[in-house]
Amino acid sequence: MTAPLFDKVALIGVGLIGSSMARAMRRGGVAGQIVGYAHLPEIVERAKKAGFADSVGGDLAACVKDADLVVLAAPVGTFADIAKLIAPHLKAGAIVSDTGSVKGAVTRDVAPHLPKSLHLIPAHPIAGTEQSGPEAGFAELFDGRWCILTPPADADTAAVEKMKSFWEKLGSKVEVMDAQHHDLVLAITSHVPHLIAYNIVGTADDLETVTESEVIKFSAGGFRDFTRIAASDPTMWRDVFLNNRDAVLEMLGRFNEDLSALQRAIRWGDGDALFNLFTRTRAIRRGIIDAGQDSAAPNFGRNTDKKS
Repeated sequence: MTAPLFDKVALIGVGLIGSSMARAMRRGGVAGQIVGYAHLPEIVERAKKAGFADSVGGDLAACVKDADLVVLAAPVGTFADIAKLIAPHLKAGAIVSDTGSVKGAVTRDVAPHLPKSLHLIPAHPIAGTEQSGPEAGFAELFDGRWCILTPPADADTAAVEKMKSFWEKLGSKVEVMDAQHHDLVLAITSHVPHLIAYNIVGTADDLETVTESEVIKFSAGGFRDFTRIAASDPTMWRDVFLNNRDAVLEMLGRFNEDLSALQRAIRWGDGDALFNLFTRTRAIRRGIIDAGQDSAAPNFGRNTDKKS
């Protein structure tokens, strides 16, 4: 029998991502022991009932003690405080990683608090659903999805390779890139789309008083997809925008310029401009399907199961 990659893995946060990681680790025999932490007693009990970890508790020090890998699977805005609290209890030579959607902030908020003997290897698994909580996780969440590692320039090569192997064993494809580049790419592929979804659903909510519930009653597939995105965890996304503000604002500026051009095309009846844009964007969708990042099957409103 192959020895596990890590003897003990500590998951600080046992929501959708943390609980899915635990399940995927169990499936792949990646960890000898999986220990989880949650700050609310109610979440601790729910996680214990779900049974994906060897133990779950509300004591940070106990969770990280003797862990070979510590993963911050909590909102990015909590990372600095968590790092301060766990630093004195970390095992020499351990790897500290995370699952946050913003990477520059991880190095900024976590690195200053860690002893020099530790290895900080930030990670971002690009996978998820609109569901949250310990019960929402499932082992297949990362299968075929990308996980981006953003190690510091002076990171230990062996630690980076070990984290690449870790995520591959959880089912992911792995890429390594600079944290700043990651934040710029994710601003346009994830963060700004979420912001647009939150905004358009908020606008529709304002219209409810005028349309007497017709917005919800007659929702078409496009609006339903926006509501699916806008149902994502509010704490996590608040922290994403506060911690990736420069890249998000840059992408929003470019988006607003393109939106103005689209507005002019509609106003002046420029059908060619509209057709050319829609043709170009349709090709992007086909590229995503060809890359195996989504299915071409029609889904007029996503499936209701948690894997959708």
